[in-house]
Amino acid sequence: MSRNPPSTSRQGYTERLVREQEAWWKRLFDVQAPYRRHLRRLELGFTLDVGCGLGRNLLHLEGRGVGIDHNPHSVEVARSRGVEAFTPDAFDASAFNEPGRFDSLLLSHVAEHVGRSAAVQLLRRYGAVLKSGGRVVLITPQEYGYRPDPTHVEFLDFVALRGIAGGAGLRFVEEYSFPFPRFFGPLFRHNEFVSISEKPSEWSDTP
Repeated sequence: MSRNPPSTSRQGYTERLVREQEAWWKRLFDVQAPYRRHLRRLELGFTLDVGCGLGRNLLHLEGRGVGIDHNPHSVEVARSRGVEAFTPDAFDASAFNEPGRFDSLLLSHVAEHVGRSAAVQLLRRYGAVLKSGGRVVLITPQEYGYRPDPTHVEFLDFVALRGIAGGAGLRFVEEYSFPFPRFFGPLFRHNEFVSISEKPSEWSDTP
């Protein structure tokens, strides 16, 4: 299933994210609490958040990491929130761009915006800064969460995520549905596929 989506690199997309994330009722009820606890329980260490958006997951991780996003407006908002965030070119020129610098890579609600092939390329591009044995966490929306967003290009389930990890030369570790079992996917908008892999010692950034 594919689409021809509007761009996620424009200011309008950032403004939409801000409106959605800062809705008064979301702050009142702290709807991010279970997702925040989930990320912290994973104990990811120093994390590179690829496609970090406004920096929400970096805040969940209490700043233990840095983010990359192709939208400079989103990067600006993330930095204003007190986290380290870069455009891809700025990250490449930064002191963080060195082999083995990170304990984990996180792609949360990114792969469905770019599709399988581009997701593999992202993992191969940034895999060099992940330490050997480091974890890669892929998170994508299930059916209800996928449908409403016009910037989504491909629905990616557990099988697809395992394929992405394998295509990037990673070793599969585990997968699960969060926060509810898989059958809630068509019913609850914020149910997610979570797939975890690791970087093997023999990893290469080329296929």
